[in-house]
Formats: sequence, C-alpha cells, structure tokens
Amino acid sequence: MKESTSNTVSAINYATPALPAPANYKPMAASAAEKRYKYLRRLFKFNQMDFEFAAWQMVYLFIAPQKVFQNSNYRKYTKSQFARDDPAFLVLLSIWLVVSTICFGLVLDLEPIEIFLFVIFVVFVDFIGLGILFSTFLWYASNKFLRRDSDGPDVEWAYAFDVHINAFFPPLALLHCFQIILYSIGVLGNSGPFPLLISNSFWLASIFYYLYITFLGYSNLPILHNTKVFLLHLPLLFITFLTTLAMGWNISDTLIEFYRFRLIRSIRT
Repeated sequence: MKESTSNTVSAINYATPALPAPANYKPMAASAAEKRYKYLRRLFKFNQMDFEFAAWQMVYLFIAPQKVFQNSNYRKYTKSQFARDDPAFLVLLSIWLVVSTICFGLVLDLEPIEIFLFVIFVVFVDFIGLGILFSTFLWYASNKFLRRDSDGPDVEWAYAFDVHINAFFPPLALLHCFQIILYSIGVLGNSGPFPLLISNSFWLASIFYYLYITFLGYSNLPILHNTKVFLLHLPLLFITFLTTLAMGWNISDTLIEFYRFRLIRSIRT
C-alpha cells in the first residue's frame, strides 16, 4: 500500500469531475432522513443494486483501498453525499459473513442449533451492534476534534458506517475465511510456534487493514484534518503482536473459546 495516501488524500479534487456538469445541473440536497429512507427502501430491491461494482470494491479493498474512497468523491459531486446510496456492498458483505460463519461453525463441529445461534451473534452483535457503536464513536470524535471549521459541514453518520464496513471486510476475509481454511486442514489449531506465528499474523494484518482503511476513509474528507491520528496505533499494534508471540498467546484460540463459552451460556439460559 502506498504511503502517499496520507493526509494528502483529502486533497483529491472531488469538486471537478471528468466532464462538465449540464447547465441545468443542481446538486440534490436531501435530508439525512430522506437519504436513510431511500437506502433502506433499496435494501429489498436487488434488481436495483450494482453487485458487480460492489464486488469490484471488495477486491480493491485488499489491493488498493484508496480507489474505493476516490469513488465517494464523485458521489459527493453528483448526489451531495459521500456515503453509498446503493446497499449492494452491505448485502454482499452480509452474505459473506453468514456463509463464512456457517463454515466456521462446521469446522468447530458445532450442532445445528449452535451454528444458528453463532450466526445470530456474529451478524447482529459482532457486526451490526459493534459496527454501529464504532461508527458512532468515530463519527462523534471526527466531528468534535478533527473538523477544520466547527461551523462548517460535518461528517455524515452514514459515511462513518460506510468506512467501518469497508474496513471490516478484509479482517472478515482473513479471519473468517482464509484462517478457517488453514484451521480445517490442520495447519492451525495445534500448539507450537508455527501455528502461533501464522494465527497471530492474521490478526496483525486484519487490525492493520482496519486501521489503515479507516484512516483512508476519514482523510478522504477535505473538511477534516489531523487524520493521521488513526495511524498512531500502528507501533503499539506491532509491539502487541511481538508480545503475544513472546507469551505464546494464540489470539485465535482465545476467540474460539470465547465463541464456545457464549454459545454454551446462551443455550443454557
């Protein structure tokens, strides 16, 4: 990933499209409630979703995530909002999450009722619940501390949620897909330095992706400054990674035990 996408990402010229706008063009300035209503209404109209473009975004979140946010600049010019108005990405992400969680449950030899509860927990608690919590916190913090002009435009909550789900996809693929494949074929799940290194390296890469994509998302907004604050945790992340290796702490094993404990507790109650 290129470091040139630092705070200068915000300097991308979204106000100047590739072609001049029509003479009678007027940006739409719908209210947040209207935008939210249109988004939720399209959530059940699959024929109106651009799944091909959403899949393209998922690929680029791995190889060149800055390209995904460059598209939001054009959306700001044409539709007066940085956030997606097409829920196709969210739908594809949800399908990825459900399928990968079911596969996760099968690898862990869970019973059908346990797999069902596992999917419910992962989708509605880990993804939606924590996603809303993280998005709201970063939305509030960016508006409170990072805006250039406190009286100017603010960050859309929908865009903050967009940034979160963008940053969520690479960790989902790494931890719920690729790592589980290695777990199922016996590369992981055993004690020893090699499984420990591979497992914790997945976590290192996943958290790095989340922080870096979050940084790109907020640095893409010209109304914000000092967005490099999102990268300040990277040295601590690497130190934590080395500490877990020195302690012999396999983070994935801990997470799996937590999943099992949560399922057992929910079934008993």
